[in-house]
Amino acid sequence: MKCLLCHETFYPPFTFRYFLTLQQEDPVCPRCRQRFSLIEEPICERCGRPYREPLCEDCKTWKTIGNALEKNRSVYQYNEWMQEVFARFKFRGDYVIAEAFRADFTNAFFRHFSRNVLLVPIPLSKERLIERGFNQAEALASFLPLPLWNALERRDHEKQSKKQKRERLTAPQFYVKDSKQIEGKDIVLIDDIYTTGATVYHAATQLRRYGASSVSSFTLIRA
Repeated sequence: MKCLLCHETFYPPFTFRYFLTLQQEDPVCPRCRQRFSLIEEPICERCGRPYREPLCEDCKTWKTIGNALEKNRSVYQYNEWMQEVFARFKFRGDYVIAEAFRADFTNAFFRHFSRNVLLVPIPLSKERLIERGFNQAEALASFLPLPLWNALERRDHEKQSKKQKRERLTAPQFYVKDSKQIEGKDIVLIDDIYTTGATVYHAATQLRRYGASSVSSFTLIRA
């Protein structure tokens, strides 16, 4: 078969684990797979980045602002290889690349969260959705066999990557479309990348304001 990322032909090893569990073969060759860097302990207990102390400096700042977001957990570190693959996935609209993340994304989610949660993907603006062709957060959330609700809409149409850090931390980004669907629910926000934390913190603030019992987030990458 051909590797989903480098397009070179490779031959997945036959294992009884795949035969007995009917798991899909890895669509990524071993050489490309080993270039990903999974996040491992120790980590910051709030944002999930590799860190030796309980709280990183960014999370100490967020703690003074509020506690709307209980925690974030992520799958991969943002190394050079992930930067290249992520650009193809997010900015060049290569939807099929999401399959390269499926197994690691699903396994990591259920290490950190229970099944008794409601998934809420971070939305794109209409402009970004047209530009990219699909919502990366929704694509990732679709891997998880859990209830999903598009509870949020964007207020701000400007790309986050074009903003200064202070603007990201303070500008409101979302509003809640239907509070009845989230009242009393334990929610896990799904997004592609956690950078400053502003996106998921603002989303969590709105969801808690409209009745969510708790809000955490789960992202593919921790930058």
